[in-house]
Amino acid sequence: MLGPWKTYEELYNNFRWEIPEYYNIGIDICDKWANERHRLALIYIDHGGKEEKYTFWELKNLSNQLANALKAKGIGRGDRVGILLPQSPETLISHISIYKLGGIAVPLSILFGPQALEYRLDNCQAKGVITDRANLPKIFEIKDPLPNLEMMMTVDYGVGEEDALDLDFWSTIERESHYFTPISTKADDPALIIYTSGTTGPPKGALHAHRTLLGHLPAVEFSHNIFPKEGDLFWTPADWAWIGGLLDVLFPSLHHGIPVLAYKAKKFDPEQAFHLISKYRVKNTFMPATALNMMRQVEEPKKRYDYKMRSIASGGETLGEGLLKWGREVMGLEINESYGQTECNMVVGNCAEVMKIIPNSMGRAIPGHVVEILNEDGEIAKPCEFGEIAIKRPDPVMFLGYWGNPEATKEKFIGDWLRTGDMGIKDDDGYFWFIGREDDVIESGAYRIGPGEVEDCLIRHDAVALAAVVGIPDEMRGEIVKAFIVPNDGVKVDKALEESIKEHVKTKLEAYAYPREIEFVEELPMTTTGKIMRKELRRMDISRI
Repeated sequence: MLGPWKTYEELYNNFRWEIPEYYNIGIDICDKWANERHRLALIYIDHGGKEEKYTFWELKNLSNQLANALKAKGIGRGDRVGILLPQSPETLISHISIYKLGGIAVPLSILFGPQALEYRLDNCQAKGVITDRANLPKIFEIKDPLPNLEMMMTVDYGVGEEDALDLDFWSTIERESHYFTPISTKADDPALIIYTSGTTGPPKGALHAHRTLLGHLPAVEFSHNIFPKEGDLFWTPADWAWIGGLLDVLFPSLHHGIPVLAYKAKKFDPEQAFHLISKYRVKNTFMPATALNMMRQVEEPKKRYDYKMRSIASGGETLGEGLLKWGREVMGLEINESYGQTECNMVVGNCAEVMKIIPNSMGRAIPGHVVEILNEDGEIAKPCEFGEIAIKRPDPVMFLGYWGNPEATKEKFIGDWLRTGDMGIKDDDGYFWFIGREDDVIESGAYRIGPGEVEDCLIRHDAVALAAVVGIPDEMRGEIVKAFIVPNDGVKVDKALEESIKEHVKTKLEAYAYPREIEFVEELPMTTTGKIMRKELRRMDISRI
Protein backbone atom coordinates (compact mmCIF):
# COMPACT_ATOMS: atom_id res chain seq x y z
CA MET A 1 0.00 0.00 0.00
CA LEU A 2 2.96 2.33 0.49
CA GLY A 3 4.01 4.11 -2.67
CA PRO A 4 7.49 4.21 -4.25
CA TRP A 5 8.55 7.31 -2.34
CA LYS A 6 12.06 7.99 -1.07
CA THR A 7 11.46 10.19 1.98
CA TYR A 8 9.24 10.00 5.04
CA GLU A 9 7.48 13.22 4.06
CA GLU A 10 6.63 11.84 0.61
CA LEU A 11 5.34 8.58 2.08
CA TYR A 12 3.18 10.30 4.68
CA ASN A 13 1.79 13.12 2.53
CA ASN A 14 0.95 10.94 -0.48
CA PHE A 15 -0.65 8.05 1.38
CA ARG A 16 -4.35 7.33 0.81
CA TRP A 17 -6.45 4.55 2.32
CA GLU A 18 -8.20 2.14 -0.05
CA ILE A 19 -10.72 0.22 2.04
CA PRO A 20 -13.33 -1.70 -0.01
CA GLU A 21 -16.92 -1.98 1.17
CA TYR A 22 -16.76 -5.78 1.19
CA TYR A 23 -13.69 -7.48 2.58
CA ASN A 24 -12.85 -10.72 4.41
CA ILE A 25 -9.57 -11.53 6.14
CA GLY A 26 -9.83 -15.26 5.37
CA ILE A 27 -10.22 -14.70 1.64
CA ASP A 28 -7.49 -12.06 1.61
CA ILE A 29 -4.77 -14.07 3.38
CA CYS A 30 -5.55 -17.38 1.72
CA ASP A 31 -8.01 -17.80 -1.13
CA LYS A 32 -6.79 -14.91 -3.29
CA TRP A 33 -3.40 -16.66 -3.69
CA ALA A 34 -4.72 -20.22 -4.00
CA ASN A 35 -4.81 -20.30 -7.81
CA GLU A 36 -1.01 -20.21 -7.69
CA ARG A 37 -1.15 -23.81 -6.53
CA HIS A 38 2.51 -24.17 -5.61
CA ARG A 39 2.88 -20.83 -3.83
CA LEU A 40 4.28 -21.48 -0.34
CA ALA A 41 2.35 -20.00 2.59
CA LEU A 42 3.62 -21.68 5.76
CA ILE A 43 6.66 -23.60 6.97
CA TYR A 44 5.97 -25.29 10.30
CA ILE A 45 8.60 -26.74 12.65
CA ASP A 46 7.46 -28.77 15.66
CA HIS A 47 9.26 -29.38 18.99
CA GLY A 48 11.24 -32.26 17.53
CA GLY A 49 12.36 -30.39 14.44
CA LYS A 50 9.92 -32.07 12.05
CA GLU A 51 9.11 -29.81 9.11
CA GLU A 52 5.81 -29.39 7.29
CA LYS A 53 5.03 -27.06 4.39
CA TYR A 54 1.64 -25.72 3.30
CA THR A 55 0.73 -23.90 0.10
CA PHE A 56 -2.07 -21.37 -0.15
CA TRP A 57 -3.99 -23.94 -2.20
CA GLU A 58 -3.73 -26.50 0.60
CA LEU A 59 -4.75 -23.94 3.22
CA LYS A 60 -7.78 -22.99 1.14
CA ASN A 61 -8.96 -26.59 0.93
CA LEU A 62 -8.29 -27.34 4.60
CA SER A 63 -9.98 -24.15 5.79
CA ASN A 64 -12.98 -24.90 3.57
CA GLN A 65 -13.25 -28.36 5.11
CA LEU A 66 -13.04 -26.93 8.64
CA ALA A 67 -15.59 -24.24 7.77
CA ASN A 68 -18.00 -26.96 6.66
CA ALA A 69 -17.36 -28.90 9.88
CA LEU A 70 -17.90 -25.85 12.07
CA LYS A 71 -21.04 -24.94 10.15
CA ALA A 72 -22.39 -28.43 10.75
CA LYS A 73 -21.85 -27.84 14.47
CA GLY A 74 -23.92 -24.68 14.37
CA ILE A 75 -21.14 -22.10 14.11
CA GLY A 76 -22.14 -19.17 11.91
CA ARG A 77 -22.11 -15.42 11.40
CA GLY A 78 -21.23 -13.52 14.55
CA ASP A 79 -20.51 -16.61 16.68
CA ARG A 80 -17.39 -16.44 18.82
CA VAL A 81 -14.87 -19.30 18.67
CA GLY A 82 -11.85 -19.47 20.96
CA ILE A 83 -8.50 -20.56 19.52
CA LEU A 84 -6.31 -21.92 22.33
CA LEU A 85 -3.27 -23.10 20.39
CA PRO A 86 0.44 -22.32 19.91
CA GLN A 87 1.98 -21.36 16.58
CA SER A 88 0.80 -24.17 14.30
CA PRO A 89 -0.94 -24.90 10.98
CA GLU A 90 -4.16 -25.64 12.87
CA THR A 91 -4.11 -22.15 14.39
CA LEU A 92 -3.92 -20.52 10.96
CA ILE A 93 -6.50 -22.88 9.43
CA SER A 94 -8.87 -22.14 12.32
CA HIS A 95 -8.58 -18.38 11.85
CA ILE A 96 -9.18 -18.57 8.10
CA SER A 97 -12.20 -20.85 8.56
CA ILE A 98 -13.85 -18.70 11.21
CA TYR A 99 -13.50 -15.57 9.06
CA LYS A 100 -14.93 -17.35 6.01
CA LEU A 101 -17.93 -18.35 8.14
CA GLY A 102 -18.47 -14.74 9.19
CA GLY A 103 -17.64 -15.74 12.76
CA ILE A 104 -15.48 -13.97 15.31
CA ALA A 105 -12.14 -15.50 16.30
CA VAL A 106 -11.03 -15.18 19.93
CA PRO A 107 -7.27 -15.89 20.17
CA LEU A 108 -6.29 -17.25 23.60
CA SER A 109 -2.75 -17.70 24.90
CA ILE A 110 -1.71 -21.19 25.95
CA LEU A 111 -0.12 -19.48 28.97
CA PHE A 112 -3.58 -18.68 30.33
CA GLY A 113 -4.73 -20.68 33.33
CA PRO A 114 -8.31 -21.87 33.90
CA GLN A 115 -9.36 -18.66 35.67
CA ALA A 116 -8.19 -16.42 32.83
CA LEU A 117 -9.77 -18.67 30.20
CA GLU A 118 -13.08 -18.92 32.01
CA TYR A 119 -13.44 -15.16 32.22
CA ARG A 120 -12.69 -14.59 28.53
CA LEU A 121 -14.82 -17.43 27.18
CA ASP A 122 -17.70 -16.40 29.43
CA ASN A 123 -17.38 -12.71 28.65
CA CYS A 124 -17.59 -13.21 24.88
CA GLN A 125 -20.08 -16.09 25.25
CA ALA A 126 -17.95 -18.30 23.04
CA LYS A 127 -19.88 -21.03 21.26
CA GLY A 128 -16.84 -23.17 20.58
CA VAL A 129 -13.15 -23.58 21.29
CA ILE A 130 -10.37 -25.22 19.29
CA THR A 131 -7.45 -26.41 21.41
CA ASP A 132 -4.93 -29.23 21.85
CA ARG A 133 -4.43 -32.15 24.20
CA ALA A 134 -2.14 -30.14 26.50
CA ASN A 135 -4.73 -27.41 27.08
CA LEU A 136 -7.92 -29.46 26.96
CA PRO A 137 -7.87 -30.19 30.74
CA LYS A 138 -8.17 -26.45 31.40
CA ILE A 139 -11.33 -26.35 29.28
CA PHE A 140 -12.80 -29.41 31.00
CA GLU A 141 -12.15 -27.74 34.35
CA ILE A 142 -14.21 -24.67 33.45
CA LYS A 143 -16.81 -25.94 30.96
CA ASP A 144 -19.65 -26.38 33.48
CA PRO A 145 -20.06 -22.62 34.19
CA LEU A 146 -19.95 -21.93 30.41
CA PRO A 147 -23.41 -22.92 29.09
CA ASN A 148 -22.77 -21.28 25.70
CA LEU A 149 -19.73 -23.46 25.02
CA GLU A 150 -21.33 -26.11 22.81
CA MET A 151 -18.32 -27.33 20.83
CA MET A 152 -14.79 -28.38 21.74
CA MET A 153 -12.34 -29.49 19.08
CA THR A 154 -8.86 -30.90 19.72
CA VAL A 155 -6.11 -30.88 17.12
CA ASP A 156 -3.92 -33.76 18.29
CA TYR A 157 -6.21 -36.58 19.44
CA GLY A 158 -6.07 -39.77 17.45
CA VAL A 159 -9.04 -41.53 15.90
CA GLY A 160 -11.08 -43.22 18.62
CA GLU A 161 -9.57 -41.13 21.43
CA GLU A 162 -12.18 -38.37 21.28
CA ASP A 163 -14.14 -37.61 24.41
CA ALA A 164 -17.90 -37.36 23.99
CA LEU A 165 -17.60 -33.57 24.18
CA ASP A 166 -14.46 -33.37 22.06
CA LEU A 167 -14.02 -33.49 18.28
CA ASP A 168 -10.73 -34.41 16.66
CA PHE A 169 -9.67 -31.61 14.30
CA TRP A 170 -8.17 -33.68 11.51
CA SER A 171 -10.52 -36.66 11.45
CA THR A 172 -13.48 -34.27 11.53
CA ILE A 173 -12.40 -32.11 8.60
CA GLU A 174 -11.31 -35.11 6.52
CA ARG A 175 -14.97 -36.06 6.27
CA GLU A 176 -15.94 -32.66 4.86
CA SER A 177 -16.00 -31.23 1.34
CA HIS A 178 -13.23 -29.03 -0.05
CA TYR A 179 -15.92 -26.72 -1.42
CA PHE A 180 -17.27 -23.87 0.67
CA THR A 181 -18.69 -20.49 -0.30
CA PRO A 182 -17.41 -17.86 2.15
CA ILE A 183 -19.97 -15.62 3.82
CA SER A 184 -19.98 -12.10 2.37
CA THR A 185 -18.61 -9.70 4.97
CA LYS A 186 -18.17 -5.96 4.95
CA ALA A 187 -14.88 -4.38 5.96
CA ASP A 188 -16.55 -3.02 9.11
CA ASP A 189 -18.02 -6.38 10.16
CA PRO A 190 -16.50 -7.84 13.37
CA ALA A 191 -13.75 -10.42 12.90
CA LEU A 192 -11.83 -10.99 16.12
CA ILE A 193 -11.69 -10.17 19.82
CA ILE A 194 -8.33 -9.71 21.51
CA TYR A 195 -8.42 -9.25 25.26
CA THR A 196 -6.36 -6.45 26.73
CA SER A 197 -5.47 -5.95 30.37
CA GLY A 198 -6.49 -2.89 32.36
CA THR A 199 -5.68 -1.54 35.78
CA THR A 200 -9.15 -1.77 37.25
CA GLY A 201 -11.69 -4.50 36.79
CA PRO A 202 -11.42 -7.52 34.51
CA PRO A 203 -9.76 -7.62 31.06
CA LYS A 204 -11.62 -5.97 28.19
CA GLY A 205 -12.20 -7.58 24.81
CA ALA A 206 -11.07 -5.30 21.97
CA LEU A 207 -13.39 -6.08 19.06
CA HIS A 208 -11.76 -5.58 15.66
CA ALA A 209 -13.32 -5.49 12.20
CA HIS A 210 -12.01 -7.28 9.11
CA ARG A 211 -10.54 -3.94 7.99
CA THR A 212 -8.03 -4.00 10.85
CA LEU A 213 -5.69 -6.09 8.69
CA LEU A 214 -5.72 -3.42 5.97
CA GLY A 215 -5.16 -0.87 8.72
CA HIS A 216 -2.00 -2.68 9.83
CA LEU A 217 -0.41 -2.88 6.38
CA PRO A 218 1.24 0.56 6.18
CA ALA A 219 2.94 0.01 9.54
CA VAL A 220 4.19 -3.46 8.67
CA GLU A 221 5.47 -2.26 5.30
CA PHE A 222 7.04 0.80 6.98
CA SER A 223 8.72 -0.95 9.91
CA HIS A 224 10.12 -3.65 7.62
CA ASN A 225 11.84 -1.22 5.28
CA ILE A 226 9.15 -1.16 2.58
CA PHE A 227 7.89 -4.73 2.81
CA PRO A 228 7.64 -6.94 0.83
CA LYS A 229 10.68 -7.43 -1.36
CA GLU A 230 11.89 -10.41 -3.34
CA GLY A 231 13.12 -13.24 -1.13
CA ASP A 232 11.35 -12.06 2.03
CA LEU A 233 10.35 -14.71 4.58
CA PHE A 234 8.78 -13.77 7.94
CA TRP A 235 9.13 -15.27 11.42
CA THR A 236 8.30 -14.08 14.91
CA PRO A 237 8.60 -15.73 18.32
CA ALA A 238 5.59 -13.63 19.39
CA ASP A 239 2.53 -15.65 20.38
CA TRP A 240 -0.10 -15.76 17.63
CA ALA A 241 -2.69 -15.16 20.36
CA TRP A 242 -1.43 -11.59 20.66
CA ILE A 243 -2.02 -8.75 18.25
CA GLY A 244 1.75 -8.54 17.64
CA GLY A 245 2.00 -12.12 16.41
CA LEU A 246 -1.19 -12.10 14.35
CA LEU A 247 -1.41 -8.63 12.85
CA ASP A 248 2.20 -7.48 12.92
CA VAL A 249 3.42 -10.64 11.18
CA LEU A 250 1.18 -13.57 10.21
CA PHE A 251 -1.76 -11.92 8.46
CA PRO A 252 0.13 -9.05 6.73
CA SER A 253 2.76 -11.44 5.37
CA LEU A 254 0.13 -13.79 3.93
CA HIS A 255 -1.81 -10.79 2.56
CA HIS A 256 1.27 -10.08 0.44
CA GLY A 257 1.74 -13.75 -0.49
CA ILE A 258 4.96 -13.97 1.54
CA PRO A 259 5.61 -17.24 3.41
CA VAL A 260 5.71 -17.37 7.21
CA LEU A 261 7.84 -19.63 9.38
CA ALA A 262 6.03 -21.07 12.42
CA TYR A 263 7.91 -22.72 15.26
CA LYS A 264 6.23 -24.51 18.15
CA ALA A 265 8.53 -23.32 20.92
CA LYS A 266 8.06 -24.21 24.58
CA LYS A 267 9.91 -21.03 25.45
CA PHE A 268 12.14 -18.55 23.65
CA ASP A 269 15.69 -19.82 23.09
CA PRO A 270 18.11 -17.25 21.60
CA GLU A 271 20.40 -19.94 20.17
CA GLN A 272 17.42 -21.60 18.51
CA ALA A 273 16.37 -18.21 17.15
CA PHE A 274 19.72 -17.81 15.39
CA HIS A 275 19.48 -21.40 14.16
CA LEU A 276 16.03 -20.84 12.63
CA ILE A 277 16.99 -17.52 11.06
CA SER A 278 20.08 -19.10 9.53
CA LYS A 279 18.61 -22.43 8.37
CA TYR A 280 15.45 -21.02 6.82
CA ARG A 281 16.96 -17.79 5.50
CA VAL A 282 14.55 -15.63 7.48
CA LYS A 283 14.64 -12.08 6.14
CA ASN A 284 12.10 -10.34 8.37
CA THR A 285 11.16 -10.67 12.02
CA PHE A 286 9.12 -8.92 14.67
CA MET A 287 11.01 -9.41 17.92
CA PRO A 288 10.14 -8.01 21.36
CA ALA A 289 13.01 -6.15 23.01
CA THR A 290 13.28 -8.83 25.70
CA ALA A 291 13.97 -11.47 23.05
CA LEU A 292 16.49 -9.21 21.33
CA ASN A 293 18.26 -8.68 24.66
CA MET A 294 18.49 -12.45 25.07
CA MET A 295 19.89 -12.84 21.54
CA ARG A 296 22.39 -10.14 22.40
CA GLN A 297 23.91 -12.52 24.99
CA VAL A 298 24.73 -15.17 22.37
CA GLU A 299 28.47 -15.31 21.80
CA GLU A 300 29.89 -14.63 18.33
CA PRO A 301 26.77 -15.45 16.29
CA LYS A 302 28.32 -14.04 13.10
CA LYS A 303 31.03 -16.72 13.24
CA ARG A 304 28.66 -19.55 14.13
CA TYR A 305 25.59 -18.81 12.00
CA ASP A 306 25.04 -17.86 8.37
CA TYR A 307 22.31 -15.21 8.21
CA LYS A 308 21.51 -12.04 6.32
CA MET A 309 18.34 -10.37 7.49
CA ARG A 310 16.60 -7.46 5.79
CA SER A 311 14.48 -6.10 8.64
CA ILE A 312 13.87 -6.41 12.36
CA ALA A 313 10.92 -4.63 13.94
CA SER A 314 10.28 -4.37 17.64
CA GLY A 315 7.55 -2.96 19.86
CA GLY A 316 6.18 -2.85 23.36
CA GLU A 317 9.36 -1.50 24.92
CA THR A 318 11.72 1.34 24.11
CA LEU A 319 14.95 0.26 22.42
CA GLY A 320 18.04 1.80 23.95
CA GLU A 321 21.24 2.74 22.19
CA GLY A 322 22.83 -0.57 23.22
CA LEU A 323 20.31 -2.68 21.33
CA LEU A 324 20.38 -0.42 18.29
CA LYS A 325 24.18 -0.65 18.21
CA TRP A 326 24.01 -4.45 18.52
CA GLY A 327 21.54 -4.51 15.64
CA ARG A 328 23.95 -2.62 13.41
CA GLU A 329 27.07 -4.57 14.43
CA VAL A 330 25.70 -8.11 14.77
CA MET A 331 22.56 -8.20 12.63
CA GLY A 332 23.77 -5.75 10.01
CA LEU A 333 20.76 -3.43 10.11
CA GLU A 334 18.85 -0.78 12.00
CA ILE A 335 16.15 -2.19 14.27
CA ASN A 336 12.88 -0.36 13.66
CA GLU A 337 10.83 0.32 16.78
CA SER A 338 7.07 0.85 16.55
CA TYR A 339 4.30 1.81 18.96
CA GLY A 340 0.64 0.99 19.38
CA GLN A 341 -1.80 -0.84 21.61
CA THR A 342 -4.34 -3.61 21.19
CA GLU A 343 -7.14 -1.15 20.49
CA CYS A 344 -5.20 0.78 17.85
CA ASN A 345 -1.97 -0.92 16.90
CA MET A 346 1.19 0.25 15.12
CA VAL A 347 0.51 3.94 14.59
CA VAL A 348 3.97 5.34 15.36
CA GLY A 349 7.22 3.83 14.17
CA ASN A 350 10.53 3.92 12.36
CA CYS A 351 11.71 3.02 8.88
CA ALA A 352 15.48 3.14 8.44
CA GLU A 353 15.16 3.43 4.65
CA VAL A 354 13.41 6.80 4.76
CA MET A 355 14.23 8.40 8.13
CA LYS A 356 16.88 8.80 10.78
CA ILE A 357 16.62 6.40 13.72
CA ILE A 358 16.97 8.26 17.02
CA PRO A 359 17.69 6.13 20.12
CA ASN A 360 14.87 6.06 22.71
CA SER A 361 12.39 7.68 20.32
CA MET A 362 9.33 5.67 19.22
CA GLY A 363 9.56 7.23 15.77
CA ARG A 364 7.07 9.27 13.76
CA ALA A 365 3.41 8.87 12.83
CA ILE A 366 3.11 6.02 10.34
CA PRO A 367 1.52 6.95 6.98
CA GLY A 368 -2.26 6.79 7.19
CA HIS A 369 -2.47 7.63 10.89
CA VAL A 370 -3.02 10.98 12.59
CA VAL A 371 -1.25 10.90 15.96
CA GLU A 372 -0.83 13.81 18.33
CA ILE A 373 -0.14 14.73 21.94
CA LEU A 374 -3.17 16.09 23.78
CA ASN A 375 -2.71 18.44 26.72
CA GLU A 376 -4.80 18.50 29.90
CA ASP A 377 -7.50 20.49 28.10
CA GLY A 378 -7.85 17.84 25.39
CA GLU A 379 -6.26 20.10 22.79
CA ILE A 380 -3.30 19.35 20.52
CA ALA A 381 -0.15 20.14 22.48
CA LYS A 382 2.64 22.35 21.27
CA PRO A 383 5.93 20.72 20.18
CA CYS A 384 7.79 19.22 23.17
CA GLU A 385 4.79 19.81 25.46
CA PHE A 386 3.98 16.89 27.77
CA GLY A 387 0.63 15.19 27.26
CA GLU A 388 -1.25 12.03 26.30
CA ILE A 389 -0.62 10.19 23.05
CA ALA A 390 -3.85 10.08 21.02
CA ILE A 391 -4.97 8.79 17.61
CA LYS A 392 -7.68 10.44 15.52
CA ARG A 393 -10.65 8.53 14.16
CA PRO A 394 -11.75 7.27 11.73
CA ASP A 395 -8.79 4.94 11.28
CA PRO A 396 -8.99 1.44 9.72
CA VAL A 397 -6.67 -0.06 12.34
CA MET A 398 -8.82 1.20 15.22
CA PHE A 399 -11.03 -1.20 17.16
CA LEU A 400 -14.82 -1.17 16.95
CA GLY A 401 -15.16 -1.05 20.72
CA TYR A 402 -14.88 -3.16 23.84
CA TRP A 403 -17.03 -6.28 23.67
CA GLY A 404 -20.19 -5.76 25.70
CA ASN A 405 -18.77 -2.67 27.39
CA PRO A 406 -20.06 0.54 25.77
CA GLU A 407 -19.15 2.65 28.82
CA ALA A 408 -15.48 1.67 28.63
CA THR A 409 -15.55 2.29 24.87
CA LYS A 410 -16.95 5.78 25.41
CA GLU A 411 -14.31 6.54 28.06
CA LYS A 412 -11.56 5.56 25.62
CA PHE A 413 -12.31 8.62 23.48
CA ILE A 414 -12.29 12.36 23.90
CA GLY A 415 -14.13 13.72 20.87
CA ASP A 416 -12.59 12.06 17.82
CA TRP A 417 -9.38 11.17 19.65
CA LEU A 418 -8.63 7.72 21.01
CA ARG A 419 -6.84 8.16 24.32
CA THR A 420 -3.97 5.70 24.76
CA GLY A 421 -3.33 6.39 28.44
CA ASP A 422 0.36 6.74 27.54
CA MET A 423 2.12 10.01 28.18
CA GLY A 424 4.78 11.50 25.97
CA ILE A 425 5.96 14.40 23.87
CA LYS A 426 6.26 15.10 20.15
CA ASP A 427 9.34 17.10 19.21
CA ASP A 428 9.79 19.74 16.51
CA ASP A 429 10.69 17.07 13.93
CA GLY A 430 7.61 14.96 14.60
CA TYR A 431 9.38 12.27 16.62
CA PHE A 432 7.43 10.84 19.57
CA TRP A 433 9.02 10.18 22.95
CA PHE A 434 7.38 7.91 25.51
CA ILE A 435 7.40 9.27 29.07
CA GLY A 436 5.19 6.95 31.08
CA ARG A 437 1.77 5.37 31.46
CA GLU A 438 -1.21 7.19 32.82
CA ASP A 439 -2.58 3.94 34.18
CA ASP A 440 -0.82 1.14 36.01
CA VAL A 441 -0.53 -1.51 33.32
CA ILE A 442 2.71 -3.43 33.73
CA GLU A 443 4.73 -3.98 30.55
CA SER A 444 6.94 -7.01 31.10
CA GLY A 445 8.76 -8.22 28.03
CA ALA A 446 6.18 -8.27 25.24
CA TYR A 447 3.26 -8.61 27.64
CA ARG A 448 0.89 -6.03 29.08
CA ILE A 449 -0.26 -7.21 32.50
CA GLY A 450 -3.21 -5.72 34.32
CA PRO A 451 -2.58 -5.57 38.08
CA GLY A 452 -6.27 -5.98 38.86
CA GLU A 453 -6.42 -9.47 37.36
CA VAL A 454 -3.24 -10.56 39.16
CA GLU A 455 -4.48 -9.15 42.46
CA ASP A 456 -7.77 -10.98 42.04
CA CYS A 457 -5.89 -14.23 41.54
CA LEU A 458 -3.59 -13.59 44.52
CA ILE A 459 -6.39 -13.11 47.01
CA ARG A 460 -7.82 -16.48 46.00
CA HIS A 461 -4.78 -18.06 47.66
CA ASP A 462 -5.69 -19.35 51.13
CA ALA A 463 -2.83 -17.50 52.80
CA VAL A 464 -3.52 -14.07 51.28
CA ALA A 465 -5.73 -11.46 52.92
CA LEU A 466 -4.94 -8.46 50.72
CA ALA A 467 -2.71 -7.97 47.70
CA ALA A 468 -1.48 -5.16 45.48
CA VAL A 469 0.64 -5.43 42.37
CA VAL A 470 2.96 -2.92 40.68
CA GLY A 471 5.60 -2.98 38.00
CA ILE A 472 9.20 -2.40 39.04
CA PRO A 473 12.16 -1.78 36.71
CA ASP A 474 14.01 -4.79 35.31
CA GLU A 475 17.01 -4.63 32.99
CA MET A 476 15.98 -7.63 30.87
CA ARG A 477 12.18 -7.33 30.73
CA GLY A 478 11.67 -3.60 31.18
CA GLU A 479 9.39 -4.28 34.15
CA ILE A 480 8.54 -7.24 36.34
CA VAL A 481 5.53 -7.87 38.55
CA LYS A 482 6.02 -7.21 42.26
CA ALA A 483 3.32 -8.14 44.75
CA PHE A 484 2.78 -6.56 48.16
CA ILE A 485 0.85 -9.05 50.26
CA VAL A 486 -0.92 -8.84 53.60
CA PRO A 487 -1.05 -12.45 54.85
CA ASN A 488 -3.94 -13.93 56.75
CA ASP A 489 -3.63 -14.14 60.53
CA GLY A 490 -1.60 -17.09 61.73
CA VAL A 491 0.04 -17.75 58.38
CA LYS A 492 3.74 -18.60 58.53
CA VAL A 493 5.62 -16.29 56.17
CA ASP A 494 8.58 -18.08 54.63
CA LYS A 495 10.17 -19.01 51.30
CA ALA A 496 7.79 -21.94 50.87
CA LEU A 497 4.79 -19.61 51.09
CA GLU A 498 6.35 -17.25 48.57
CA GLU A 499 6.90 -20.07 46.08
CA SER A 500 3.39 -21.38 46.69
CA ILE A 501 1.90 -17.99 45.84
CA LYS A 502 4.00 -17.68 42.68
CA GLU A 503 2.95 -21.14 41.52
CA HIS A 504 -0.68 -20.30 42.27
CA VAL A 505 -0.62 -17.38 39.83
CA LYS A 506 1.34 -19.33 37.22
CA THR A 507 -1.19 -22.16 37.13
CA LYS A 508 -4.44 -20.30 37.77
CA LEU A 509 -3.92 -17.14 35.73
CA GLU A 510 -1.03 -16.69 33.31
CA ALA A 511 2.50 -18.08 33.36
CA TYR A 512 4.03 -14.71 32.49
CA ALA A 513 1.97 -12.72 35.03
CA TYR A 514 3.24 -14.23 38.27
CA PRO A 515 5.00 -11.89 40.75
CA ARG A 516 8.74 -12.39 40.43
CA GLU A 517 9.14 -10.44 43.66
CA ILE A 518 6.91 -10.66 46.74
CA GLU A 519 7.00 -8.45 49.80
CA PHE A 520 4.88 -9.26 52.84
CA VAL A 521 3.51 -6.18 54.61
CA GLU A 522 1.19 -5.46 57.54
CA GLU A 523 -1.04 -3.12 55.56
CA LEU A 524 -1.45 -1.53 52.15
CA PRO A 525 -1.59 2.22 51.49
CA MET A 526 -5.19 3.10 50.63
CA THR A 527 -7.10 6.20 49.61
CA THR A 528 -10.03 7.36 51.72
CA THR A 529 -12.33 5.57 49.28
CA GLY A 530 -10.49 2.27 49.74
CA LYS A 531 -8.46 2.27 46.53
CA ILE A 532 -4.92 0.92 46.61
CA MET A 533 -2.33 3.66 46.16
CA ARG A 534 -0.01 1.93 43.70
CA LYS A 535 2.06 5.07 43.24
CA GLU A 536 2.88 4.93 46.94
CA LEU A 537 3.92 1.29 46.63
CA ARG A 538 6.23 2.14 43.74
CA ARG A 539 7.61 5.02 45.76
CA MET A 540 8.24 2.66 48.69
CA ASP A 541 10.10 0.26 46.42
CA ILE A 542 12.26 2.96 44.83
CA SER A 543 13.15 4.47 48.21
CA ARG A 544 14.86 1.21 49.18
CA ILE A 545 17.20 1.24 46.19
